[in-house]
Amino acid sequence: MTYHSGSRAVQDRVGVRDLADHVGQAVGQGIRPVAAAFLEQQPMLVAGAADPATGAVWASLLTGPPGFVRATGVRQISVTGRPVEGDPLAAALAAEGTLVGTIALDPRTRRRMRLNGRSRPTARGFAVEADRVFANCPKYLQRRESYETVERRPGEVRRSVRLSPRQRAFVEAADTFFLATVHAHGADASHRGGNPGFVHADGPSELRWRDYPGNAMFLTLGNLEADPRAGLLFLDWTSGTVLRLTGTARARYAPDGERTVRFTVTGVAETPAGSPLCWSPPEYSPANPALP
Repeated sequence: MTYHSGSRAVQDRVGVRDLADHVGQAVGQGIRPVAAAFLEQQPMLVAGAADPATGAVWASLLTGPPGFVRATGVRQISVTGRPVEGDPLAAALAAEGTLVGTIALDPRTRRRMRLNGRSRPTARGFAVEADRVFANCPKYLQRRESYETVERRPGEVRRSVRLSPRQRAFVEAADTFFLATVHAHGADASHRGGNPGFVHADGPSELRWRDYPGNAMFLTLGNLEADPRAGLLFLDWTSGTVLRLTGTARARYAPDGERTVRFTVTGVAETPAGSPLCWSPPEYSPANPALP
């Protein structure tokens, strides 16, 4: 695959350019049969994109019965359904040609798949024509054995420009979140996981987390190097509350090689009962670093 200048800058700073070139050989444009079968088993999909009206980047959740996401071509997926009412990503997914990143994550098997491309609206939802398709290792992914679909009516979207004390506590108790980023020619949605407390809320508008070692491609940090806009998605895996944040993020590199990402909140959109999925308690990944 071809990396843009932001990813190359981070790879060179960390000294992993050769490794990134090797790992990048696994990234393609086509959806293999095993990937198509994986998609059709999933009850949820996370998408990330920039709002065409404001430019703000958001990550959001789509859910449905298994099969609501499926491969409808070698380079295309189709999604039946749209974001819940009031979702800040709704306009982006309804527009023609939106640069969008998606990630399908299965807590039951600790597998995940990312597909990035351009979306277009369809009669029943939207489709994405793929530019990049690839799988990730199960690092930092908490296992949740099962889920049930519960009848829930999504509450009214609660909007603000900063986190409330309750929302800050919610973020700091999370073991997983999703991160949407963009660059000039694409968008990406990725996963971040760790033991509860790995995300810190330093105030109503400031979050930070340690960037754990990953696949060496540095797609997310590379995007942030080129464009600091970002969107975060936190889920309550039991109650179905969906918390979306938009803002800007920057990575800081310590002399010892540790990386920390700082996120500044500019917008909050919380939907109580925004997901009908109720997951079993997590079994934390053995790869999660111990917290200080």
